[in-house]
Amino acid sequence: MHETHLSAAKPTSLRRRLIWGAALIVVAGAVAWVVIHNKSHNGGQAGGPPGAARPGGRASFQAGPMPVVAASVTKSNLDVTLNALGTVTPLATVTVKTQIAGTLQEIAFQEGQMVKKGDFLAQIDPRPYEHALEQAQGTLARDQALLKQAEIDLKRYKTLLAEDSIASQQVDTQESLVNQYKGTVVTDQANVGTAKLNLIYCHITAPVTGRVGLRQVDLGNYVQTSDTNGLVVITQMEPMSVVFTLPEDQLPQVLTQTTKGNQLKVTAYDRAKTIKLAEGKLDTIDNQIDSTTGTVKMRALFANNPEILYPQQFVNVDLLVNTLVDAKAVPTAAVQNGAPGAYVYLIKDDNTVTVRPIKVGPQSGDKVAVLSGLEVGDKVVVDGADKLREGSQVTLPGSGDGAGAVKGGAGPGGVNPPATPDGQPREHHRKQQDPSQPATPPEQKKPQ
Repeated sequence: MHETHLSAAKPTSLRRRLIWGAALIVVAGAVAWVVIHNKSHNGGQAGGPPGAARPGGRASFQAGPMPVVAASVTKSNLDVTLNALGTVTPLATVTVKTQIAGTLQEIAFQEGQMVKKGDFLAQIDPRPYEHALEQAQGTLARDQALLKQAEIDLKRYKTLLAEDSIASQQVDTQESLVNQYKGTVVTDQANVGTAKLNLIYCHITAPVTGRVGLRQVDLGNYVQTSDTNGLVVITQMEPMSVVFTLPEDQLPQVLTQTTKGNQLKVTAYDRAKTIKLAEGKLDTIDNQIDSTTGTVKMRALFANNPEILYPQQFVNVDLLVNTLVDAKAVPTAAVQNGAPGAYVYLIKDDNTVTVRPIKVGPQSGDKVAVLSGLEVGDKVVVDGADKLREGSQVTLPGSGDGAGAVKGGAGPGGVNPPATPDGQPREHHRKQQDPSQPATPPEQKKPQ
């Protein structure tokens, strides 16, 4: 049985080797066919010049002028702005609390409404305080009567003393009694004033102008001065401020302008910095730098009419510190960064590009100032620079199919067409086509 099994396995192993050998032969033949086919399509010019045009080949696309978008260096007025993150902070946020204890008898505001300073908000039951006022007034009247009587007696005693009818000690005692009654009357008058003030506190009014928040206490509750939440919170909405921070390195740019008395413009944008919310001015700078973060706080004021800025809202802030007049500027998309630093691809007269190192200045919007390296009127590549290198040929929109992209008549693929014996290019001797007829496309080699 064992010998029979071995004899059956040998033909199987031989069959597998034959199958693998046949597969390798097929693959080798396919590779050889592809190589021969490519050579025939390239015309056998394996040793041709670099960048030569090869119809239908990838080298033809790479060697030809690269389509790019260009822009000219212009003179512009560029705004120098400092960007920061800020928080909308009201100038006044007041928690309205009761100054006396009592039952909340009336609520005169609606949640979310605008109120003015002095507007009536709520009423606390005044009856206990009215009675306290009457009691204080009664005590005052009694003590005033006692004082008056003591003063009359003092006057009489002084007359008797002058006649040597009474002892001087009695006069001194009466004077002390009069002074005592005077002090009592002053105390009673203060008690009357306190009782009147408590009645005023029963009538709660708005301490500032602003927007009323959510009600913290419902009608009928007993409120006290110890309540931490108060009755309601009022937030001033106009004007509104934004508190933001700047690095200490940027502080000199701000101080240079503020010390001259210049008002700096501040613009607030939404969280994504896509919507302009409001324009205002820089109001104040904090008196110290935060040593833990190396930043300094600043406050900007905004009219906030309409009320777009909302308390505790997160905003982006642009602080205008200077304006460069007639500065050389290019689109920010034209500036590249690499080993030499900032550079651009400068388009020369022959429609080739060269790498030009530049020194950039402040950026404003989609433009950046060029301090050196370029002159007004120079053309730089804005779009398509990722496919360029030193000396690359380019074509601009509207320059045709690329035949006129390179000065001197270079044809497609960047190769000049051969000249005829009279020195003119062969295109010069071609039969000119009727302008009324559509252009005949050049013949292309059919793929084999």
